[in-house]
Amino acid sequence: MARLAHALTWITALSLALGSTASAQGKGAGYLPNIPLTTHDGEAVRFYDDLVKDKVVVVNFIYTSCPDTCPAETAKLIRVREELGDRVGQDIFMYSISIDPEHDTPEVLKAYREKFQIQPGWTFLTGDEDDIVHLRKKLGVYMEEIQDDSGNHNVTFVVGNDRTGKWISRSPFDNPKILAKLIGHDLFDGVRLVSNRPQRIVRADAKPYIDVPPAPQYSMGERLFVTRCRSCHNVGGPENMLGPDLLGVTERRERAWLSRWLKEPDKMLQEQDPIAMELFHRYNEIAMPNLRLEDAEVAALIEHLEAESRRVGGRLAKSSEPQAP
Repeated sequence: MARLAHALTWITALSLALGSTASAQGKGAGYLPNIPLTTHDGEAVRFYDDLVKDKVVVVNFIYTSCPDTCPAETAKLIRVREELGDRVGQDIFMYSISIDPEHDTPEVLKAYREKFQIQPGWTFLTGDEDDIVHLRKKLGVYMEEIQDDSGNHNVTFVVGNDRTGKWISRSPFDNPKILAKLIGHDLFDGVRLVSNRPQRIVRADAKPYIDVPPAPQYSMGERLFVTRCRSCHNVGGPENMLGPDLLGVTERRERAWLSRWLKEPDKMLQEQDPIAMELFHRYNEIAMPNLRLEDAEVAALIEHLEAESRRVGGRLAKSSEPQAP
């Protein structure tokens, strides 16, 4: 099962050991392995020559049978892709590479991509397992200490501009707007790796820190919803999400059922719980991921859903009241 590993800790610049010549040229040739891969459409490609060379890229590693972090990561990156819009496939390219190539054939990857309704410009790939491990090591996202038969892996993803030599690693669970700004703007102008250390380049139009508004103060439940749930769910929002609207969910579901669903949805699906199975089939067979929540986090998330449902429900009720002539 995928693990958050260091992806949710402090964000760090990717330590690509680019040689001095490659750094000066801003190219990954000679460092990034040119391994053969196969796309979800069955096309044979080379990692550097065909996917990365002279491009701005987003690269992450998943496996389609993952019951926890990978679906949440994919859902979060869908929101990033929406923020980037038509630039994806034009001057920005997204790649998801399987760490379980024995299972994840091009056909399986294509079905997974269709399940999540992935838009053009985002390619899913498979290949030789040893090659992919080598690539993960070169990109700095392979963690030897968590490798076992359970599928544990670091879900940190990397973004890079091969034309300039700018590369950085980020958590997929950051704010999608911030990630989109990094990929579509800062990656071109703001962050450069010099001697394998990040160097901030201050632009003339940059605002001083004193003018930056304070960060929002989230409760534990709100923070969990924003970082883990909002990619797939709204509370009283539009219906075009990967999962159900959670407005009033604490009233529709028994507390014990909801608590267990938030804590171990994979087990409930294995047991074929009737409500769990109905939701699974209704939402395109995208399984609710196990987010490894502790009991206190489950309670805080439910408390937030109750409070948010009251707030949004009151607002909707007020907006539906007949207006005075």
